[in-house]
Amino acid sequence: MVTRHRSWITSGLMALLLLFAALHGGALSPATAADFDKGLAAYKAGDYQTALAEWRPLAEAGDVNAQTMLGLVYAEGKGVPQDDTKAAAWYRRAAEQGHAGAQFGLGLMYNDGRGVPQDNVAAQMWLNLAASKVGPATSKQHQIAVETWDQLASQMSHEAIIQAQALARRCLASNYQDCGD
Repeated sequence: MVTRHRSWITSGLMALLLLFAALHGGALSPATAADFDKGLAAYKAGDYQTALAEWRPLAEAGDVNAQTMLGLVYAEGKGVPQDDTKAAAWYRRAAEQGHAGAQFGLGLMYNDGRGVPQDNVAAQMWLNLAASKVGPATSKQHQIAVETWDQLASQMSHEAIIQAQALARRCLASNYQDCGD
């Protein structure tokens, strides 16, 4: 398991999530974007109850940014009891819609066996999908995703890595409908 740099990875995850929330914000309706932004400002200010109140309806309506942030809130136990199972479920909902930050978060959860069974192949698949989406414009986030992927790959067999890559290709080809359990 990749656990040596947990605080670095956690701060990297937060950076990825905030970056993708900002990038995807333009696709939201003005009212939805305002609600998400209000939740984000509250989260940054430590007002987790307001953040949850803003994000939950958006997440339940399918907003990937809100789903991803709920995953983070449950993973960290901010404003709610820490619950890895709920965190993984929210990350999965957004990851299966192509959100790279959620894919990264879900990959970390599979890597550590938090909220889901520990599974290096599934972890590598989700990290591979996340790393493929962050590029030069987001070099810090790309570096975090690739280094996390590399750390996990160093502990896996060549066959397992090939299996994870095949699963990632299948997941993409199915528009996230066939991504494993």
